[in-house]
Amino acid sequence: MTQDIAAAADRRFSERLAATGARDPREFYRGLLRELRERDETVYREMVVLYETSVIQAVGRGDADPLEAWLGFGVALAGASAGAGSAVVIDDSGRASPLEGVPRWDQLVLHLPEARGVRALPVGLPPELSEAQRATVDLLVKGKVRIPSDE
Repeated sequence: MTQDIAAAADRRFSERLAATGARDPREFYRGLLRELRERDETVYREMVVLYETSVIQAVGRGDADPLEAWLGFGVALAGASAGAGSAVVIDDSGRASPLEGVPRWDQLVLHLPEARGVRALPVGLPPELSEAQRATVDLLVKGKVRIPSDE
């Protein structure tokens, strides 16, 4: 991987973020990678290779949309981090449907692990969450349960 390709990928991603107002998932994904490196070096290395090919090289050469490439990588990374499960899209009403194709930057995309007791991982967050989406994130990702008050 050349520095020129990496610089082009970074520039194209920054431009796409600015043009869309999308949320930047990189810091969250870096945290998942750090945790994965401590837990399973082999899987970590596989994710680094995937990152270099499907994000840096594809975006840097102009072969992929930067946001789609990052979110596609995020789907794979979430699966590697949380274990087997499925990626779902949560619509504005809070209804989940299986992710089909490449995630979009304006969707709430969660990885729902099959294992019990493992919280969902956010793969992609839209710029603004609806109330139903916020409640879904609170429950499935953060583990918060709101109890209605009688006020």
